Amino acid sequence: MRSVFLLHWAPRILSILAILFISVFSLDAFHAGMPLKDQILDWLMHMIPSFVLIIILVVAWKWENIGGMIFLSLGIAFTPYLFWGNYSHNHSIWLSLVIILTITFPFILVGVLFIISHYTRRKAAEIMKVLEKKGMSE
Repeated sequence: MRSVFLLHWAPRILSILAILFISVFSLDAFHAGMPLKDQILDWLMHMIPSFVLIIILVVAWKWENIGGMIFLSLGIAFTPYLFWGNYSHNHSIWLSLVIILTITFPFILVGVLFIISHYTRRKAAEIMKVLEKKGMSE
């Protein structure tokens, strides 16, 4: 049961940390000399990916399987886009791969963990039902 508990919380904690990491990039919207209203509007625009990821996390929190598939699909879909975008700027395959590992891989991992958590919890619930029928539950 401890592994079920860890598999339940690991994707949630990792996704929150990954969203916070992505959100840090929005801080470049603040510049000295710009009106505060413009800075806040720029910041809100930079935060759109984080807001979308938060919505996906809410879905995954309630429906692990669906949310896991969305996270997994999103991570896989954005990998080539981010790779080629970064490669065209830095012309380094290794640097582009490191960027992929830090930005999209956490969401691929979170998606896989949500899916595993869904099936693990389902299997544990089935085992508990069988044990209850036999009168062997704790």
